[in-house]
Amino acid sequence: MANEKILIVDDETSIRKVLGFMLEENGYIVQTASSGAEALQGIDKDPPDLVMSDIKMPEMDGMRLLEELRTRDPALPVIMLTAFGSVETAVEAMKLGAVDYLTKPISRDELMVVVEKTLQTKRLQEENRRLKEALRASEGYRDIIGLSPAMRDVFEIIERVAATDATVLITGESGTGKELVARAIHFASPRKDSRLVTVNCAAIPEPLLESELFGHVRGAFTGAIRDKEGKFQLAHRGTIFLDEIASLSRPLQAKLLRALQEKEIQRVGDEAARTVDARVIAATNRFLPELIREGEFRDDLFYRLNVVPITIPPLRERLSDVPLLVAHFVRKHGGSRNVGFTREAEALLATYEWPGNVRELENFCERMILMSQGDEIGAAAVKQQIDVLAREQREIGAPRQLTLPDMERRAVLDALVNTGWNQSKAARLLGVPRHILLYRMKKFGINRTDGG
Repeated sequence: MANEKILIVDDETSIRKVLGFMLEENGYIVQTASSGAEALQGIDKDPPDLVMSDIKMPEMDGMRLLEELRTRDPALPVIMLTAFGSVETAVEAMKLGAVDYLTKPISRDELMVVVEKTLQTKRLQEENRRLKEALRASEGYRDIIGLSPAMRDVFEIIERVAATDATVLITGESGTGKELVARAIHFASPRKDSRLVTVNCAAIPEPLLESELFGHVRGAFTGAIRDKEGKFQLAHRGTIFLDEIASLSRPLQAKLLRALQEKEIQRVGDEAARTVDARVIAATNRFLPELIREGEFRDDLFYRLNVVPITIPPLRERLSDVPLLVAHFVRKHGGSRNVGFTREAEALLATYEWPGNVRELENFCERMILMSQGDEIGAAAVKQQIDVLAREQREIGAPRQLTLPDMERRAVLDALVNTGWNQSKAARLLGVPRHILLYRMKKFGINRTDGG
């Protein structure tokens, strides 16, 4: 109960004083507002744990305030205060999302029972969310596999930096596991009970990215029909992970620099700055010093981000970790099947350089497990598929992530090769009718010369 903040919204000074006194006597921190508009301003600056609002107020009444609060933060509990005889309105408010209501005059005992019950429910919901996030995080942390000296260095840095609030810049090729490292840092830190908010800067169109990061106010641009919190505000007291940081435009780089230096952000269309307390972890697969020389990236932002650099080695520089990774992927994707790679097959996997890194190795293992007919995946099958990978790599000249059609074509080809190009058996192996297999073969231009 200690330090939980309750906002009382009522246009009557006496009500605010009486309720505030009773709540403070029981250890709560009390905030007050005399109108709905004043309440919203206060919530933006210092969010409470619970709102208690009168229903009948001039200008913005309690119902309108409730609707606005539901839009901004559906998890924020609201208790409605109503005069005797207006219970029907209070019930209507509960249909709109209020958690409970109190009828004036309000007794101390009734007030404390309703408030404590509401906050206890909120605590349980937040604890449930934290446990789910921690479970997901622990699973993600186990995905960082490696005993090689290069990976031991990475683990050592994670352990040292996690307890601090230092900004971290993670660099490494695509598929090396940069997001997993960011998650490990967050969930090993004192901020682990707050949110980890992930933003892929390259996946959001440039015109929308500023609003996504910093939020906007209603009317800031076409389609901005209500105020919206940005990712930085959502990460308040937690961590924000900015992936593909090199894709930010120069203007957005300047605004990110201000957020790092001043701990302030400004929503699109808003004149007021807002303080945020979010730890920043950034990642990129590009060489930022080169982008600085080319004028594409600010050097001052680089220095702010690069307080603690972590470089994740490509898989070709830690091939000794391949058997560990393969064993992990077999457990992850094998399901109830007792399937695995032979020692010869594992040794062969450790000879390929995996330009797509750990992500490519996992995709490869998952596909081989899916297409295997027995319990053992031998060296011959692995060599055949590695030869296919190597040929594709020579053709495209650079690593790329497989698309869904790529994977579908390869699955069809694997089934045909594994069944000696018997189309009926291949169709049964894929779990589709033979005419669907023939359609896929035609669609992807697959014929006997492709694999056998």
